[in-house]
Amino acid sequence: MNKTVNSNIGGLIFHIDEDAYQKLTRYFEAIKRSLSNSSGQDEIMNDIEMRVAELLTEKQKSDKHVINNKDVDEVIVIMGQPEDYRIDDDTNDKTASEPFYPYTRSRKLYRDKDRGTIAGVCTGLGHYFGIDAVWLKIFFLILFFGFGTGFIAYIILWIAMPKAVTTSEKLEMTGEPVTISNIEKKVREEFESVSNKFKNADYNKMGNEAKAGATKVADGIGEILMNVFKVFAKILGTIILVFSSFALLGICFASIFMIFSSSMPDNYILNHISTPIGLETPIWAQGVLLLLAFGIPMFFFLMLGLKLLVTNLKSFGNVFKFSLLGIWIIAVGILISLGINEATQIAFDGKTVKKETINIAPKDTLIIKFKNNDFYSKSSYDHTDFKLTQDEKNNEIIYSNNVTIEIMKTEESLPYIQIERLAVGKSANEARNRAEKIKYGYKIEGNQLILDNYLLTTVNQKFRGQKVELFLYLPKGTLFKADQNVQNYDRTSNDFFNLHFSSSDYIYKVEDSQVKCLNCPADENEYNDVENSTTEVITNENDSTNVVTVKVNGKTVIETKSEKTKKGKLTVDENGVIIKTN
Repeated sequence: MNKTVNSNIGGLIFHIDEDAYQKLTRYFEAIKRSLSNSSGQDEIMNDIEMRVAELLTEKQKSDKHVINNKDVDEVIVIMGQPEDYRIDDDTNDKTASEPFYPYTRSRKLYRDKDRGTIAGVCTGLGHYFGIDAVWLKIFFLILFFGFGTGFIAYIILWIAMPKAVTTSEKLEMTGEPVTISNIEKKVREEFESVSNKFKNADYNKMGNEAKAGATKVADGIGEILMNVFKVFAKILGTIILVFSSFALLGICFASIFMIFSSSMPDNYILNHISTPIGLETPIWAQGVLLLLAFGIPMFFFLMLGLKLLVTNLKSFGNVFKFSLLGIWIIAVGILISLGINEATQIAFDGKTVKKETINIAPKDTLIIKFKNNDFYSKSSYDHTDFKLTQDEKNNEIIYSNNVTIEIMKTEESLPYIQIERLAVGKSANEARNRAEKIKYGYKIEGNQLILDNYLLTTVNQKFRGQKVELFLYLPKGTLFKADQNVQNYDRTSNDFFNLHFSSSDYIYKVEDSQVKCLNCPADENEYNDVENSTTEVITNENDSTNVVTVKVNGKTVIETKSEKTKKGKLTVDENGVIIKTN
């Protein structure tokens, strides 16, 4: 039983029989002795080992295959014996006749970077197909200028074709046998070519030319980069100049308008000018801060744009620049403090709650509607979040339509309404006191719930998110009507109550999980809230009279009595209208 060893040949690991390993070792040692006087010995041996590794790889039938003596002998036959292919230094003639070994002249596709102009694609294709690379270059140029595909095709081949790096790969590219002699010959030719170049070279001239060329290239690149930078600077300067000019003009206009606002009526200012700082700071002071905090940076941007466009523009002195910087820092600091103060004005929520029962009979229909005050607005459909105006006594007040209503179900026996007044302030007590100052009116007249569509508060309370939220709680089975103007204030989820805007005569009924419309058209049933009505006509006869009863959804809507002698009947047409016919 022979031993096996693991050997690294040409960067690859092989399992080799011990006898085969010794034979291969002796073979490599003999090659080294034959190349003892050759230039580039290490490179030749490296190429030979890589070629032997390639041939041994072809012999492997599986990963567990063990290289034996037969495999080594076949590789040696292909590569040849070193003593048979020794090349003398003075002649290219072989010292012995070349032994016979099986070889088929074939080429492999590689990029020839040594002879190529760009990536060696055309030169490699020329070797492979046996044609001059010039014709292939012309072909790619035609494709590039004629069809536009030459560049893409060249890039694809550049990526797909491997580069011929080793001597073995260069021999395979030209179709020459990869033997010891050819490898040695190829390496010698490359070394001699490089050596001749160095021997015949004028190093001083080459150095001066290289230095001059490098300087010229560097100057050219520097000039190109400088020109590109100048063009970019001009474009950037133009953009900055245009932007900063318009921004500075707008800031100056707004600031001047706000500074001279003291001559305007307070009513006009509060109703038409809205700022982030709000009502705590005078408008004229906000205008000054706006000019300083935002105008100064835009001024510096304007100067930057001019300097990029005009190279010899004279700059302002340091005293002027640092003075503007100090003023800007002070203005920004004041703005930040005012902003913090403004934020504290709305830090807390306040609320007051009032509950009132609506006493109506279970069979009555509750009427819900909003009404406006003609003094403040001529329509209940108007909506204003905030307006400073005057009341009937010429007192300045805050007027707002920030009123909402939400219909909800209750387990109590009677319906009731809950009025919540809300506001914000810098403390919880201040917010609650401000909410208590809200004036809101409503009234209950019989089966009617009449709600104001507005709220009022005094000017000294300021506008701090004052609003009124109404919650109408209705027991199961409650019937009600909603005026069309309710749509402007209704915030109820459509899954529970869907207000139909097309009519104020629709009757709604509160059920377990949803409010149903009893007489809404079927084509408005998008939320499945339209009750499918059923009509029932009952006729009772006795000796003297006829009694006709009409029920809709189990509820009696018409009951008539007539003498037997009179003929007639009640019917329901296709539209659900009850008619009497004789």
